[in-house]
Amino acid sequence: MYTEDQLRNYEYFQDQLAITEQRNLLDPLTGLVSRPGMIGLAKDLIAKGQPFAYCILDLDNFKFINDTYGHHVGDAVLAELADNLREYLGDRGIAGRFGGDEFLILLPGLKTYDDRKAYLKEMYESGRVIRRNFTCADSHPFITGTIGCAGFPENAQDYDGLFTLMDKALYRGKTKGRNCYIIYLEEKHKDIEIQRIARQGMFTAMNGLIRAFEMVPGIRNRLESVTPFLMDTLRVSDLYYMGNDQVLHSVRQPALAEPVPDANRLVMMNDLFSTNKLEEIRERCPAFHAVLAKMEVETLMVVRVTLDGEQFGSLLLAEPRSLRIWQEDECAIMFFLAKLLACRLRMDGESLAEIRKN
Repeated sequence: MYTEDQLRNYEYFQDQLAITEQRNLLDPLTGLVSRPGMIGLAKDLIAKGQPFAYCILDLDNFKFINDTYGHHVGDAVLAELADNLREYLGDRGIAGRFGGDEFLILLPGLKTYDDRKAYLKEMYESGRVIRRNFTCADSHPFITGTIGCAGFPENAQDYDGLFTLMDKALYRGKTKGRNCYIIYLEEKHKDIEIQRIARQGMFTAMNGLIRAFEMVPGIRNRLESVTPFLMDTLRVSDLYYMGNDQVLHSVRQPALAEPVPDANRLVMMNDLFSTNKLEEIRERCPAFHAVLAKMEVETLMVVRVTLDGEQFGSLLLAEPRSLRIWQEDECAIMFFLAKLLACRLRMDGESLAEIRKN
């Protein structure tokens, strides 16, 4: 927890402590500065013309931690991470909790892109804050995070503009696969439009998927129709599928037909498997691993197309040269598509294995 002496290193908090108690400036779970406190500090520095770097840290796939280990473990991880972050920053900066599993970091005096890059590179490589295992009861979850960063006054001259650019940088980090930091550069990031599912809403995403799926007849046409939607919404390069004959096909590469007879050996949870470490499947599925390695795939999601115990095949997202951690909403969209497809295959009496023959 931040002490009163630590807060008094900043003129803004000196003024705040004259009118309120220390506890009113802190987040009760983590002991970091509260969201209003961090926003107030940033606006105060902007008003005084004092340069700083502003960062938002979003923990990757943290809902999985809560769902798998329980919210008590999730809260313990957040508290431990906050302690590590506060200790790591020391007198060089200050941190606050933005909400949920997102944190704000303010680093005074970092005026240039190179300054920010050196600092964040050191943080990521140290393994002291993220990219490390946390010990909570009998659990040892490995936590990674994505950071978006922008600087005042180099990138923006007011708080709203600065936050927008920082958020754009965070979004870029998530579309690159997460577990990274992105520092805003106008020439690289100014045209980014944030279109993540969380912004448009799951209802809108699901509705768009249904419309793309139902607008054309025939299973092959339906898959071709939903692929551009998936490419835009999930930022993927292709949609793959295989029937019960265990032959891998691609929507965008019609000539692809790779036998993967051992792909059905994947150990799935709730009809879904995902990884960004292909070595995990080498021993159990050597033929499948060899095909993916040849395709230079680094990140994989496999969803069974099944209905009431009847299995029709699988849908796959297989991203080459891209390490990413699939998020809950991305998995939900693919799971929903697999159920749509299973229902249509049963209704129409079609087979995924027969698509290329039609």
